[in-house]
Amino acid sequence: MVAAFTSISPHPLSSSLHHKFQPSLLAYSLSSTTESTNLSNRGRNSSTYGPLRIQNAATKPAKSPAEEDWKIKRQVLLEKKVRSVDVKEALRLQKENNFVILDVRPEAEFKEAHPAGAINVQIYRLIKEWTAWDIARRAAFAFFGIFQGTEENPEFIQSVESKLPKDAKIIVACSSGGTTRPTQNLPEGQQSRSFIAAYLLVLNGFKNVYHLDGGIYKWFKEDLPLESEE
Repeated sequence: MVAAFTSISPHPLSSSLHHKFQPSLLAYSLSSTTESTNLSNRGRNSSTYGPLRIQNAATKPAKSPAEEDWKIKRQVLLEKKVRSVDVKEALRLQKENNFVILDVRPEAEFKEAHPAGAINVQIYRLIKEWTAWDIARRAAFAFFGIFQGTEENPEFIQSVESKLPKDAKIIVACSSGGTTRPTQNLPEGQQSRSFIAAYLLVLNGFKNVYHLDGGIYKWFKEDLPLESEE
């Protein structure tokens, strides 16, 4: 008898149709039910126990700070006074007070069009590695017709630190932004890639972090200055 178990859960982001699936595959091959009673006395990694064979195909890595519950992230953002600014205020702050717009969208989207003067460090990137875990995630994405799955960028903070000092005045932006403001339907507000990035920044000692309300979509809609690298 062979059974496979897969769990897939979407990443709670509103700023794009971005999903992070977390598959965990465990295949069993059993020829004798009586042998299964020996499990408690033996190791649980890939091994062979006579007619009982257990194969652990993929193990999920430990949860990263970016995967922390939104409720906890929101509390930290409020405590650190990370406030949202309108796109027109962001433009004024950029021009008059040396604020930097940090666009955390994928590099390809940034190159297509972005606020003039913005810098790009993507918070998520295309899956690069080929470990059992990464292969399982690729398979989960492909199951839903998504053939370019993404993952958290492990070099995000390092890349930001290479471009900006800890006391830089930063406005973090993604496609459509989120909100920490509660509503009737969203009592905890709404998470976004820009808020995840802001959370990571304040955790790592950045002092002046803001959030672009409405995101790059609102910037485009208001016909504010753009640049392109295409």
